[in-house]
Amino acid sequence: MEWIFDKASSGYAFKAADLDDTDKLAAYLAGNSSPGTVIALDGDLGAGKTAFSQRFAKHLEVKDTVNSPTFTLIKEYEGRLPFYHMDVYRLSLEDAEELGLDEYFYGRGVTLVEWASIIEDLLPPEVLYIYIESGEGTERTFYLKGCGQPYEAWINTLRENGVL
Repeated sequence: MEWIFDKASSGYAFKAADLDDTDKLAAYLAGNSSPGTVIALDGDLGAGKTAFSQRFAKHLEVKDTVNSPTFTLIKEYEGRLPFYHMDVYRLSLEDAEELGLDEYFYGRGVTLVEWASIIEDLLPPEVLYIYIESGEGTERTFYLKGCGQPYEAWINTLRENGVL
């Protein structure tokens, strides 16, 4: 059964006309991140998950080139905070359970998981869910849902002020 993100339950929808707009959202989220931040990223193939991840990493002051960790599963980068970039597309839930992901989720860095719906049962209770939907050309809509603090506060701030 395919996982469906409930867009109606998202706390905030951000429409990005292009990568510059995506960069603004990534900057806001990275700027608010602290040790233990977990972002669960989903969307169709080609929706822009890796592009978002790259911009997010840039705003965490990661100097290395960030690319999709599809075949290595987890890549670790140093920045303002350690950045753990995961792509679990090729994993089953059972395989993921054996990886010890809690060490990342509850560690001293920021974890961003592409295709997070595959391991939803393993994610911590406090997480920021982002679903990216492709639009015309370079347009994307980011649906954000915060579960727990600080993510609910981030969503409230975005609803009140938008992405600056």
